[in-house]
Amino acid sequence: MALSPPPDLLVIAASNGENLKLARRIAAQAEHQCHTAKVLDLTSLGLPLFTPVAKEAGMPDGVAPLHQQLIAATHWVICAPEYNGSIPPAFTSAVAWLSVQGDDFRSLFNGRPIAMASFSGGGGMGMSMSLRNQLSHLGAQVLGRQLMSNHAKPPKDESIRDLVHLLMQMQPLKL
Repeated sequence: MALSPPPDLLVIAASNGENLKLARRIAAQAEHQCHTAKVLDLTSLGLPLFTPVAKEAGMPDGVAPLHQQLIAATHWVICAPEYNGSIPPAFTSAVAWLSVQGDDFRSLFNGRPIAMASFSGGGGMGMSMSLRNQLSHLGAQVLGRQLMSNHAKPPKDESIRDLVHLLMQMQPLKL
């Protein structure tokens, strides 16, 4: 059986509610634009909260496959709700686990085109600012446009289309 090629776009959902639905819509739009796309639900990986004590117990089984999926896709969209004005714990903990699993953690992010999207009761701006800061610190190319939505302002198809189109025009930087 031949292995399928890695997706052009990995759409990462940092929650399994409205942001997972949004991730699926983004992936469908990418495929409509003739890109290959895959949705990754971080909450389905069962990663424990990262702590030094947890690290001493050993690397969780889900970290290596997560790393492989992230490194394989050239572009990412991160769909995350706002948790208390910041990044959700599923994403923060996944990044923490990835940071201790190998010698070159930043190679996951360096030069990688990444877009951000959120469906959040609080509007998502606190998460957006925190996530943009973190991704920039790690060396990613973060798309200036972002998609912020909630129940009062649901994500529009044309906004999703434009986000995917702009992101997929970006080229990964070779460092």
